[in-house]
Order: sequence, then structure tokens, then C-alpha cells
Amino acid sequence: MSVSTQVGKQASDRLLLICILTVLVAGFLVSEIQTSFGDVQVRDFKIPTQNGQWVVGDLFKPKSATSDNPAPLIVVVPGFQRSKESLSNIAIELARRGFVAMSIDPYAQGGSSASLSRRAATTEGYGMFAVVDYAASSTNLNYIDRSRIGATGHSAGGNAAIRGANYFGKEAQRTGLPSKLHSVYVSGYVLTLTDEVLKDVRSNVGASYALYDEGAYRNELRNGDMRVAPEALRLINSGREDGAVQVNEVEIGRYYGDSEQRTLRLMHNERVLHPFQPYNAEATANQIEYFERVFGFESGIDSYDQVWKWKEILSVVSLTAALIAVIPFGRLLLETPWFRPLVQPLPRPLPRPQGRGRVLFWTTFVVGALIACFTYIPMAELSQKLFVAASRRELTWFFPQRMNNAVMLWAVLNGTVGFAMFWLSYRYFGRKHGVLPDMWGAKISPVLLARTFLLACTLFVAYFLLLAAVYYFFHVDYRFLFMGVRVFQPALLILLLMYAPFFFVFFLSNSLRVNGAMRIEGQAEWRSMLLAGVANSLGLLLIVVVQYTTLAATGTVYWTDGWLYVNLLFAVVPMMFVLPYFNRYFFRMTGSIYLGPMIACLIFVMVLITNTVIYLPLE
Repeated sequence: MSVSTQVGKQASDRLLLICILTVLVAGFLVSEIQTSFGDVQVRDFKIPTQNGQWVVGDLFKPKSATSDNPAPLIVVVPGFQRSKESLSNIAIELARRGFVAMSIDPYAQGGSSASLSRRAATTEGYGMFAVVDYAASSTNLNYIDRSRIGATGHSAGGNAAIRGANYFGKEAQRTGLPSKLHSVYVSGYVLTLTDEVLKDVRSNVGASYALYDEGAYRNELRNGDMRVAPEALRLINSGREDGAVQVNEVEIGRYYGDSEQRTLRLMHNERVLHPFQPYNAEATANQIEYFERVFGFESGIDSYDQVWKWKEILSVVSLTAALIAVIPFGRLLLETPWFRPLVQPLPRPLPRPQGRGRVLFWTTFVVGALIACFTYIPMAELSQKLFVAASRRELTWFFPQRMNNAVMLWAVLNGTVGFAMFWLSYRYFGRKHGVLPDMWGAKISPVLLARTFLLACTLFVAYFLLLAAVYYFFHVDYRFLFMGVRVFQPALLILLLMYAPFFFVFFLSNSLRVNGAMRIEGQAEWRSMLLAGVANSLGLLLIVVVQYTTLAATGTVYWTDGWLYVNLLFAVVPMMFVLPYFNRYFFRMTGSIYLGPMIACLIFVMVLITNTVIYLPLE
């Protein structure tokens, strides 16, 4: 082994150790923040519900909540495409102030089962109704005040909250008892603030709507201004006594009504976008102040004294370190006798393009980005026609992920287009100007290809084993806001086998282009990988730019019916940018284009699977 090779090995081993230590230390610190440095116990739970369904979640129990000093309980309900961890910031802030919080995985999301209802948020509160029923009737939770149970949720979770107030309000009218839901807070959703829903509510109701909400085009005035919005006016007036003067303009942030009579009403209107509303300091403070007021619960902690931001910062550090660790660990395994044959000489880079070659390079760069941009929404629409059951929220084993199906079709199309553009540019230009197939690193024997796949599977298992260890010891995963890596669920392995082969078309195409068309003689590696990252993510990023430029200019997003698919890109675009780095690093290790896309496909597709709605049949 040469001196330079030995130095490189030592640096790689040191990087692996640093990454693992970073993940563990960050996980420990996140756990300390999540538990308020030992003052809050955080445990998971699972509650069986109707029709053989079940709900899982995290219980945040302050040590101050005891049978002698019961505390209010607040059930936290994430929205569509979100899991219990995505709103843990709300649960953390409530629990450190003395509230008991139960953050749940909505039906068909995370670890909760799917629902037999196609409108689970409306008819079952995404599982919240069952949780409230359990909390209100069970003596197990003897540390909660069963007369002070609340619920909060964002987006579809907000719909679940107001529907819960309606559901338990009807029950209260039948029984003559107070509603089991003392108070609810509805964030990011006003479509069901209708007379039909509100007339049966027997709970205090606070609401919050983003002024720049992308879904505001569906509102009656087609904007997010709640001052004169009919939805907001109906909410405020629903708490007015019969014969009282009706409010005709809402004073944002004003408390109307009486909390003891459960007629309190409130509307906030923060200047933020829909997906970022739960992670806005003002919106979080507004929600804290609401629950302290309706429950007469003075914590002594200022509402803007929020620690959840540190959890997000440390979590993204952990997320980054865990991804980076895959690279030096892969290099370590390539030094073992079994995997050493995969290491081949690095092919020569392509000659620097000149004249027409430069024109062709930048033309394919731009055309590829434009095709990626203009095919995403059509593929999303096509997915609804090809995968009818999932699009209708019906339980199915046939590609049961409504949102993932759209991304998959886009990936297959753009991967195929990428192969075609690569071949055509070589066929009609490259081979006449010094480009040889040996430069691509695409030649490999079936035996080595199988061994490459085994190495990719080993790295995939190692990646999720480290996450499992972090979750076991610290009860945290890797995430940043709504983009996260959840613990591997063996039951989802069948979905990985279902989706990964189709996604692999895109991942392999990207590796071929990154290493066979964008690795140019004399170009700095950092510049080459940066260019590849931009090329891979630019098309989808353009969609986001068009969407929000139009929103800023007109007050309405460009893609209305497909706005949720565009919101999904906030998590997908970073993955697309990072992908070429994986492909290049593993190409440099093996001299082949296959290991990088295999590893990236397994990890990234599992991340997508565990973060999107799954309509699997009940077991």
C-alpha cells in the first residue's frame, strides 16, 4: 500500500468515526431537548381502534403531571404526508410547560394502520377521536385532567381537530354532558369552518391560517386574508350568544367569547407559507398562548421561549452526518477480500468539449432541466389514472402510495430520457470527438454486478441499523422540519421491492450522466459535482420557483390542483441535489457507475416510502 493510499485510508476511517460520533452526540442532545433535560418522559404508544385499526404515537408526560396534580392533555395531529415527528416541536413546547401531549401518526401514515374510511381525517380525526375516547374513559392515564382535553393539528390535521369538536359536540348533545374535547386549535385549514360543522361544536376553538397559504385559492374569497374571510367570520360568530351583534370584520389575534362557557373563538393570520406554518415562532407562540388561556394554565415560560429550533438544527446535523458516513463505510468494506474485486481502475475522463461540443453540453443541460420541469405535473396527473385505487384512498397492495406514484412515474420518464439523450449525444457527436465507452465505467460482469448489489444492501442495512440504535436509545430519528428519515419498518420491505426497480431507472441514468458525460478532463471535482447537483435538481427547482413567483405576483399559485405535489418537492429537491455526489464518490472508489445508484436508490426510496401516505390493507 502506497503512502498516499495509506493516508487516504486513515482519513476515510477518521471521517467514519467522526460521523458516527456526530450522529450519537447529536441524537443525545436532541433527546435532552425533547425531554426538557429530564423533566419530560417521552414514550411511544399504540392504541387499538375500530375495524381492526390502530394508532401509534408519542406520549410526552411532564414529571409534574401526577395523579395528585393532573394536567391538561392535548392530542397533536399532523397533516397529510406527515408523521408524529413532524409536529414534535408543538408537543415539546407544550410538554415543557406542563401539558401532557400525545402526538399521533395519522391513519395511513407512519406506524398507524390505514383506515377503512376514505375520509379518515373527517370521519375519524385521523385516529384522534379514538385517542380522545381512550383518554377520557381510561383510568390508566391518571395524571391527566379528563375535563381538560384538547386537540391541535395542522392542514388535514387541522380538519381533524375541528371535525373532532363537531363529533364530540354531537355526542355531548346526545348525552347532556360536556364535550370530551374542551378546546381545539385548527392550523392551516378553514375549508370546514362551515355553519353545518360549527353549529354542533361545544368546544373552544382557536384557528390559525397562513396569509400566504398555497391552498388559499380554494377559500371563498380565494385568498388567505382572514380579516373578512367568510370562514373566519363564521368561526367567530359561532361563539356569539343568540341575538348578539354579529362580527363583520375579524380582529386578528383577539379572543372572542368565554372559555369557561366554551364559546371562546380566536383567529390568527401569520405571514408565512402553508408547509412552514408549524415551524414559525409566531405561530407556535400563538398556539401556546391559546392553550394556556383556555385551560387557565400559567406555565411561567414566555411563549417565545422555544427550544424546538435547537432540536431541528441538531437533527439536520445528525441527518447529514449519517448520510456522509455511508461513503467512508463503503470504502472500508471495499478493502475486505470479498468486496475488493469491485475496485477497478478509474476510467479516463472525457476530453474537454470545445466549440460545438460545448454547445451540445449546455444544450443537453438546459433541455434536461426543462423536460424535468414540464413533465412533473403531467406525471402526477397520469399517476391518478394509472393507480386509481391509491388515488381514491382505497386500500390496495398495488402501488399504494398516492404521492410516491407521481414521483415514480416522473423518475422513470426522466431516467429514460436521460439514457436517450446520453446515447444520442455519443452516437452523433461524442464518438467522433474522442469519447470512448471505456470512459463510462459501465462495463461489468454479472458476478461483480451481483456482488455490487450485495455491498449496496449491506450499506443500506448499516445505515438503518445506526438509525435504529439512535431511536432505541434516544427516541429520535434524522429529520429537518417535515423532511425526515424514519426508522426502517420491515413491513414496508415489500414496498421497497415494488418501487425501487422503477426508481432505479432514474438513479442509474443519473450515475451514467454524472460520471460518463460530466466528468471532464482538467475540471475540478468540486466544480464537476456541483454542476451535476444543479443539473439534477434544477428542473424540479424551477417548478418551485414558478409556483411561488406566481404566488408572490398574483396571490394565487400557478399549479392549483397540483399544489400538494409541488409542496412535496421541498423534500425531493434536496435529495436530487445530493444524489450526484453519491454517484461520483462511489464511482471514484470502484471505477464503476453501479454502486452509487444502488445505494442511493435503496436509501432514498425507503425515505420516500416512510414519509408518504400508504393505503395498505389491514392485516
